[in-house]
Amino acid sequence: MKPAGPEIKCDLLVIGTGMAGMAAALFAARRGIDTVQVGMTGEMNFASGLLDLLGVHPVVTGQTWTNPWDGIRQLITDQPQHPYARIGIEAIRAGMKELVGFLNHAALPYHCHPAQNARIITPVGTLKTTYALPASMVEADQAIAHRPPCLLVDFPGLRGFSARQIKATLQDHWPALHTAHLPFPGLYGELQTERMARKLETIPAREQLAHAIRTHLGDAKAVGLPAVLGISRTQQVFSDIQQVVGVPLFEIPTMLPAITGLRLRECFERQLPKMGVRARYQQKVLSRPRLAGHEFIAPVGGETPEVQVRARAVILASGRFFGQGLHADRHVIRETIFSLPVHQPTDRTQWHHKDLFHDAGHPIHRAGLATDDLLRPSDEQGRCLYPNLFAAGSILAHQDWIRQKCGSGLAIASAYAAVRGSQTVLGKGPQVTIT
Repeated sequence: MKPAGPEIKCDLLVIGTGMAGMAAALFAARRGIDTVQVGMTGEMNFASGLLDLLGVHPVVTGQTWTNPWDGIRQLITDQPQHPYARIGIEAIRAGMKELVGFLNHAALPYHCHPAQNARIITPVGTLKTTYALPASMVEADQAIAHRPPCLLVDFPGLRGFSARQIKATLQDHWPALHTAHLPFPGLYGELQTERMARKLETIPAREQLAHAIRTHLGDAKAVGLPAVLGISRTQQVFSDIQQVVGVPLFEIPTMLPAITGLRLRECFERQLPKMGVRARYQQKVLSRPRLAGHEFIAPVGGETPEVQVRARAVILASGRFFGQGLHADRHVIRETIFSLPVHQPTDRTQWHHKDLFHDAGHPIHRAGLATDDLLRPSDEQGRCLYPNLFAAGSILAHQDWIRQKCGSGLAIASAYAAVRGSQTVLGKGPQVTIT
């Protein structure tokens, strides 16, 4: 590997550009922390765009929670090693409130009930709970509760989304559903959600779609359609179509990769550099960072080093296997950047249960980095490995975010706690700078 280029100094290096990494960069910037962020942003395209806080606990019984905060309190009691237990409910609440407030300020509004999960329709017609959802999906929660006559719209060529399938799945719960199979304005053949969303940011396309929906409206009091109503101009697209249709609209998530995740990604990519974050997107840490005194020095670039980042503190939010923060070979699970010890079953034969659909999930799903109460990675004896290294997001051990339905909540809360921990190292006060 050729020598790294010029050196960049910063207070904090955030490694990762998923939800945890983006949230950590946001929280740091708002506290006046000089931050550099690196990572491959494509992972955000596979985010659902829904901010789940907690949906299921215990996993083994599949108990769902109407009030996620009650569920978290019970989870903290039952699983004291879970990251939520280390973070604490007040920090979880504060982190979620701050991030939702940022999105609202950045023209990507989200809605949440103070003490209640909302319900949405999935692309296969089942119902899912979530805590904070895009404003474009709010009407779905109301429609599910009251079940008015409703028109579901889909488009020829859009795979993985069928209005008829959704209707068939929900028929017993919601008999007053009707469907319309409409050509998408200006696009033909196999449809890609990003092309659809960008097409609807043009006035002629959304006018054509709005009038086509109105023709099929009948007695419908609401209209549900795939989540393709624009990317950077969703509020305008949504408002224009709804005004012509004349009844409330709601978006239904599509299969991944989803426009709702892309909206979040583009929002963060637009806003964080304006807040002072020195973002090096589509770059990564190329070899293990080394210590120089009390600072980390990390070579960063694409295929070859472009700069060396010298940071007083680091937040590791590199994700699990999909994000390549963890790697499993035939014998062991490894952390890929710092070579940190990974909490995992002692033998690969214990990674999985023989039953693929085991009620409690598989032990490998709870593997990851064990930490102290400041979210600093620790060894098997619970000793902090580096006083200025913090971890956030799905790389943390003792959680099963997929089955617990807490992915975004875990990412946001742990990012908030990791930034709070870094402030103790950096000597930065708790004041939030509103941008």
